[in-house]
Amino acid sequence: MLATLARTATRHPRTVILTWLLLLVLGLGFGTRVFGDLTSTVEDVPGSESVVADELLGRLTPDGDSINAVLSGADVESTRVRAQVADAVTDVRKQPGIAQVPDPYATRGLVAEGGRALLIPVTLKGGLDDDAEEEAVGDAADRIREIGAADVAVSGGPLLGEQLGGRAQEDVARAELITLPAVLIVLLLIFGGLRAAGLPLLVTVSGVAGAFLTLYGFSQFTEISVYAVQIVTMLGLGLAVDYALLMVMRFREERGKTDDVARAVHATVSRAGRTVLFSGLTVAISLSGLVWFASPFLRSMGLAAGAVVVVDMLAALTLLPALLALFGGKIARRKGKPAAEPGAFFARVALFSARRPVAVGTAVVAVLAVLALPAFGMRINIGDARQLPESTEARQLYDTVREHYPAGTDTDPVRVLIRPGAESGYDGAIRALPGIAAAESERLPDGTVLLELTPAGSVDGPVATRLVEDIRDLRGTDPVEVTGNAASLVDFRSMLAERAPWAVLTVLAGLFALLFAFTGSLLIPLRTLLTTLLSLGAALGVVVWVFQDGHLAGLLGGEGLGALSLTAPPLIIAIAFGLAMDYELFILSRMRESRLETGDDRAAVVEGLRRSGRVVSCAALLLAIVFGGFMTGGFSPILQIGLGLTLAVLIDATVVRMLLVPATMTLLGRRAWWAPPSLRRIHQRYGLREAPPAGEVPVRQAPPSP
Repeated sequence: MLATLARTATRHPRTVILTWLLLLVLGLGFGTRVFGDLTSTVEDVPGSESVVADELLGRLTPDGDSINAVLSGADVESTRVRAQVADAVTDVRKQPGIAQVPDPYATRGLVAEGGRALLIPVTLKGGLDDDAEEEAVGDAADRIREIGAADVAVSGGPLLGEQLGGRAQEDVARAELITLPAVLIVLLLIFGGLRAAGLPLLVTVSGVAGAFLTLYGFSQFTEISVYAVQIVTMLGLGLAVDYALLMVMRFREERGKTDDVARAVHATVSRAGRTVLFSGLTVAISLSGLVWFASPFLRSMGLAAGAVVVVDMLAALTLLPALLALFGGKIARRKGKPAAEPGAFFARVALFSARRPVAVGTAVVAVLAVLALPAFGMRINIGDARQLPESTEARQLYDTVREHYPAGTDTDPVRVLIRPGAESGYDGAIRALPGIAAAESERLPDGTVLLELTPAGSVDGPVATRLVEDIRDLRGTDPVEVTGNAASLVDFRSMLAERAPWAVLTVLAGLFALLFAFTGSLLIPLRTLLTTLLSLGAALGVVVWVFQDGHLAGLLGGEGLGALSLTAPPLIIAIAFGLAMDYELFILSRMRESRLETGDDRAAVVEGLRRSGRVVSCAALLLAIVFGGFMTGGFSPILQIGLGLTLAVLIDATVVRMLLVPATMTLLGRRAWWAPPSLRRIHQRYGLREAPPAGEVPVRQAPPSP
């Protein structure tokens, strides 16, 4: 397969490039439309009690979603403000799609104490289609914003999703504006020439276009979260740089051996292309674990991100070889005397670890274990507007309400539906449960009693979630259902606990099989998975320490929230696990080449690090730049994911791959490449191995593993 791709790229480079140019135009032309179809809802689990009860409540009540506006910065009871508010309320009530807008001055609780703020809730009619709802929300918000006598912030409901989608588009544009020039500068420093540095950048832009087009395609069949466009673009950008860097660096190395550009391209695709192929598959397998979860958000993230990985992999294996075939002759070769060969530093580091494997391994494991400790106290929640930057309208509304109104104002309550047929007395029994700050009830047309409970503390904090669990324990088998944000969080956590073992088993089994196909060993995959879990735990522990516990979060533009966003841990784990496999494969491929050439297991460890250390370090640096660019938006879930991935990449590419890998490989010795005879025969028959370019003498094979 790789040989076929190499032949196609060298024989028909212009056709390949034109095909990718068409994809680029489609991605930037149509793919960017995905920004208009994003949703901010991530916690719903289809079929869960909270979702079923919410759907029932929607059928039993005539009203639809609502948005809220808050006025501040002036005396809201002044004649001028009153007049403008009255005119705005009157106009909004007349607009199509609006169910009700109460008189804020005649409704208890909407005017803040001392006249320092004023809330204006707007309720939409039920049953509106998407276009009608969008128009109603936009017209109402625009009219309220025309109130010029005070500061106005409008958000909530469907408007929040629209605002987050706009913010996501701004953040992606800002990240690309920061990241692409920074990546180009680093590539120039790595390669010392514009041609070599520009090729990875072309692949990167194609990868981003492919990411947009992939997301837009998925948006036609499923909801795409506001987080997805940032995460998938971040991942697509980073992996495109990684793969292109590996291929171009290997091409320069092969050009040092031959004047034939086509031959160098074939050798590059045969050897580095094999690593890219396996690397892309490992990342895709890591992301496939997300498909096990019943959450549409996690499933769509797994599918979309996995598709983007495939796009990047194909670009590196087709577009880049075609570009090299056309322009590779003008790229400077990597030559030099043996003493000047790059990688001496990495060889010394590998030798240091190989000579002291027990001491180095023990020290590294101890440090990573300490960093991972906070992860054992990790909590997740849905979060509130504090996750957003202070400049956003939703955050301004949140801060104003918290400053001027009592706790619980404008928060999502725990909603309890006591259906006909339930035993009497539930209303009183539920009200007597601990953790309730306020309670209201009403009887719906079918006889269902709707009980709205304002929990003490945050809307999805431990008190609120415990209240949901207490109510569900109290009801027994009676028709009593609970919904609301806290109930959604309880259901989401339950779904994670139920599906996580299957997801983990799928990913570990898939990666183990793929690593066996790559190495022909049973012990290397086991060692790789254990060391990767260790580095991942360390990265996740630091994220908990920063964003949950609040240490140094302000330096990153965030704050301690007492819990992580429920989106962050599963995405950090899935993506970081795949990225860690990237660097493991980069190193193992060169170790394997050296072992096949020399038959010396210990020398292969040092030589593998010498040959791959530079590309792994450069790739990690470039990925850190990419993730750092996306962290400039200030959106807390993205900050958490960006920090987690950056740390996972840097820890894995430095401490783990440069110190722990050579230490453990040295301790294992020849046993590292061991497999039972039956599996070794299977690998020899079916394992994917690169063939040497035509005319090249095959290298001497290492003795069989014991």
